[in-house]
Amino acid sequence: MEELTLYYIVLFSFLALGAGVFIALQFMAAPYGRYASRKWGPLINNRLGWVIQEAPASVMMFFYFLISDRPSTITTVLILAVWQAHYFHRAFIYPFSLKGSNPVPLTTVLLAFLFNMVNSYVQGRWIFSLAPDSMYTAAWLADPRFIIGVLLFFTGYAVNKHSDHVLATLRAPGEKGYKIPRGGLYEYVSCPNYLGEMITWLGWAIATWSIGGVFFLLWTIFNLGPRAFQHHQWYKKTFPDYPAGRKALIPFVA
Repeated sequence: MEELTLYYIVLFSFLALGAGVFIALQFMAAPYGRYASRKWGPLINNRLGWVIQEAPASVMMFFYFLISDRPSTITTVLILAVWQAHYFHRAFIYPFSLKGSNPVPLTTVLLAFLFNMVNSYVQGRWIFSLAPDSMYTAAWLADPRFIIGVLLFFTGYAVNKHSDHVLATLRAPGEKGYKIPRGGLYEYVSCPNYLGEMITWLGWAIATWSIGGVFFLLWTIFNLGPRAFQHHQWYKKTFPDYPAGRKALIPFVA
C-alpha cells in the first residue's frame, strides 16, 4: 500500500471518530479540569499530564521534518517554526504556569496523546513529504492564503495566550475555587481561549491549504465547541451574578 493511500485512510478514519466524539460530547463533559472524575481511571498530576499529552505534537512534527526525503525550503522551515511556536510552548512551558494541582484522569491524557500522535502524522507527513512538490516552495510565502493564514494563526494564538493568562492569574497564591474571569474577550464570551484555539487552526488550515489543516480545524471544533457551551452553562449555574450578556463562544452570537 502506498503511503498516500494509508495517509487518507488514517485521516478520514480519525475524522469520522471526531464526528463521533462531537456527538458523544453533547451528552457528557470530557472528564478533565472541573469535570475530572475517577470513573475514568487513575488521576495524575495535571502538569505531568499536559507534558505527556502535548509533547508528541512538538517532537513528532520535528521528527517528520528531519526524516523527509525532500530538501527543506524556507517555506517548510517557517511552517515548522509556526507550529512549534504553539506546541513547544503548549507542551513544555504552559504546563508549568498552571496554578494548583488539579489531577487529570490518565485515560484522557492517553487519548490526547493518541490524537497528537495521529495529528502530527497528518500534518507533518503531508507538509514535509506527501504534498505536491510545487506546493511549499519559496513562492508560497507571497501567496495571499499563506499570509492571511499566518495572520489568523497568530491572532488566535494571541487570544488564546491572553485568555490563558487571565485564568492563570485569576486566583491569588494559595487561593482555591473558581471565579468569574474578566477582561479581554472574557467580557464577551465564556471561553475566549477556545475561540482563540479555533481561530489558530483556521489560520493553519488556510496557510497550509491542506486537507490535514481542515482535519485539525474540525477536530478542534468537535472537541472544544461542546465544552465551551458546557462551561458557559456551568458558570451561569454556579454564579448568580454571571454577566447576562456574555455568550459561550462567539461574541454577540452564541
